[in-house]
Order: sequence, then structure tokens, then C-alpha cells
Amino acid sequence: MTLRLILMRHAKSSWGDPGQDDHDRPLNKRGCASADALGDWLRAQGHVPDQILCSSAARTRETCERLRLDAPVTHLASLYLAAPQQMFAALGQATGKTVLMIGHNPGIATLAARIIDRPPAHLRFFDYPTGATLVTRFDAASWDTITNGRVVDFTVPHDLLDIA
Repeated sequence: MTLRLILMRHAKSSWGDPGQDDHDRPLNKRGCASADALGDWLRAQGHVPDQILCSSAARTRETCERLRLDAPVTHLASLYLAAPQQMFAALGQATGKTVLMIGHNPGIATLAARIIDRPPAHLRFFDYPTGATLVTRFDAASWDTITNGRVVDFTVPHDLLDIA
């Protein structure tokens, strides 16, 4: 059986209100455009999830909404600033065949590097900037047994938009 995992770091968030709690920070204008473009890219490439696991933070929720994907979403407080082990635990409970997980650095970047057999040749993979999106395929029967995924695709918003 083949499973696909899409690991996405939230789009660019706003630091406009220095007193605002980190969990509540929204996307900024560039982040909104990036999330829209990432959703278009996912659909155009046929990387459409049937389940979404999303951190409960405002910026991840807004990223998810702007993707405009038709899949059930579960917002998990455990994914907010989660370590790779926490993300993997959440993924172990997934039921979809193609799952999108939206989270935060450094956890999402570390998880991405750990679960693939070979990194993509993209210069931005290891710093996993905001909006970075990895699509990986696993030959596994369940999410709690995945190892050594094969990279299907990787992009960052800069690849999709004319961002200075």
C-alpha cells in the first residue's frame, strides 16, 4: 500500500503586534499570497490530501484555510511548536492515504529530514522556510510504520511567486 505525506510549514506570519501571544499571530500579506499559491500548486500537481492535521495556532489555521483544499481538518494543540516525536505520534493516528500536516519549525524541518531516504536537491530544503512543502511517498500499510520515504516533490513560495 502507498501512503503520501505532505509536510508544510505555515506561511509567513505577522509580527505587527509585538504584544500578541505567539499562538495568536496571523499571516501577513505575503503569507496570505503564499498560502493561496501553495494551494494552487498542490491541486495542479495532484497532491491533494484526504486528511489534514493542523497545529492549533492562528497562522497554521489560516494557512490551511487559504489552501482551499476539500479534506477534513483536525486542529491539534499537540502540533503547536511540536517536536518531531509529537508530530510522528499525531501522524500515527491518521486514517487518510494522503495526509497534509501543517506545523512549525524547527520540528517540521527535522521531521522532514528524518523520514526521507534522500533529500531533494532544492537549496532551501534544510532551512525549511515558511511555506516549505515536502511531498513524500511511503510503501507502508499504516502511518505508524513509515520509514525511508521517497521524495515526490518539494517547493517553497519563492518558487511559486515573484517575491523580492
